[in-house]
Amino acid sequence: MSADIGLVGLAVMGQNLVLNMNDHGFKVAVHNRSAGKTDDFLAGPAAGTQVTAAYSLEELVDSLKSPRVVMLMVKAGDVVDSYIDKLTPLLSDGDIIIDGGNSLYTDSNRRTVDLAEKGILYVGSGVSGGEEGARNGPSIMPGGNKAAWATVQPILQAISAKVDGEPCCQWVGEEGAGHYVKMVHNGIEYGDMQIICEAYQLLSEGVGLSADEIQSVFKEWNKGVLDSYLIEITTNILGYKDEDGLPLVDKILDTAGQKGTGKWTGINALDLGAPLTLIAESVFARCLSAQKEERVRASKILPQVNTKFTGDKEAAIKAIGDAVYAAKIISYAQGFGLMRAAEKEYGWKLNYGGIALMWRGGCIIRSQFLNDIKAAYDNNPELENLLLADFFNNAIQTADAGWREAVMMGVQLAVPTPSFSSALAYYDGYRSARLPANLLQAQRDYFGAHTYERLDKPRGEFFHTDWTGTGGKMSSTTYNA
Repeated sequence: MSADIGLVGLAVMGQNLVLNMNDHGFKVAVHNRSAGKTDDFLAGPAAGTQVTAAYSLEELVDSLKSPRVVMLMVKAGDVVDSYIDKLTPLLSDGDIIIDGGNSLYTDSNRRTVDLAEKGILYVGSGVSGGEEGARNGPSIMPGGNKAAWATVQPILQAISAKVDGEPCCQWVGEEGAGHYVKMVHNGIEYGDMQIICEAYQLLSEGVGLSADEIQSVFKEWNKGVLDSYLIEITTNILGYKDEDGLPLVDKILDTAGQKGTGKWTGINALDLGAPLTLIAESVFARCLSAQKEERVRASKILPQVNTKFTGDKEAAIKAIGDAVYAAKIISYAQGFGLMRAAEKEYGWKLNYGGIALMWRGGCIIRSQFLNDIKAAYDNNPELENLLLADFFNNAIQTADAGWREAVMMGVQLAVPTPSFSSALAYYDGYRSARLPANLLQAQRDYFGAHTYERLDKPRGEFFHTDWTGTGGKMSSTTYNA
């Protein structure tokens, strides 16, 4: 009996996706660069299943029913291209390659076009949820060549997470759209994690709560509007005790790692001119945390603020909770704003309500909050910014005072709050009809003759002033240097 799908790459995600597919009745053929890992998988986790082994790519392809579907779960970048190059001569017109790794969307753009010219259908699919999600139902974000969707849809939707009976897997869009949406998902994930960490530090170093007390706070938060996977696991982490009975979290070195997807999101936002301040600050916060030895040296040289918290602890906890909620709204507003900018720039057609639906289950940022985002886009598919939806407008107004109090608390107690603060600055800037960019543009015109527009003239008319009396009337837009 031919296999329904072949999977290459038996690391943690690959193995668990295979077992998930097997649970849903699909016959899977597997291949790994190391034959020993294939044998170990078949003798171990896959023992007793209908999973079959292939010890070469030729054997893998020959074992598949037509149209043949091969899913790559290998390291992003050159490794993916290497496998595509090896597979392409073995495949026929209409066969499909799915890249389920964390590939950069521009690579998926290129692969979709290149493989289509050779008759092969490419699907670049983001997969989120980690080991647990892969095994029990991840969020899957497929894009690429739409002609492949009818073939891969039954498999991908069957293995994905379900919320209210709906699969957390829908077609995202053309070319690299699937991996792009996964990149933005990971950027929002960076933001959510940093927001939670700032709340933790404010509660710990600011208000003076113990890990057990903070756990109780997070447990309560997870019962309300902040109900989410990340709040849930943070609650569990704070309650986990080391062998000596003390909280393990207090013994973990304060240096954060990263794999690059948050950085990619920030770089793309700069390329598109989209304000993604909170997520960018979350990436920079990880970079700063990595400078551990330098920070330790600086702590012995730079003066320390010894202000102690003397206020109402319950009021402080509420204010910090408001800041978490408000900053989370800003993070998603910026993330969806970035996708909107990408849609215009790249000519894609994205379904924002559908994206929110895909993120409601299986993935790392899954939360009740996403139901409200889906409802907002269902109500207005052309919504410019989540902040303009009634629900989020009202929610952020309700949280506003506590949010500001939490930021001021951080300033007074010398507890850094880069995500809370940058989110608040964005909010205040976004709702400002006038910003100081008039002065900035005058500065640019003064030193570089870059011109400016005037409030009393139609948009699109540009002016240059000879600010010093010696610069002349030539502007930088009227000549080529």
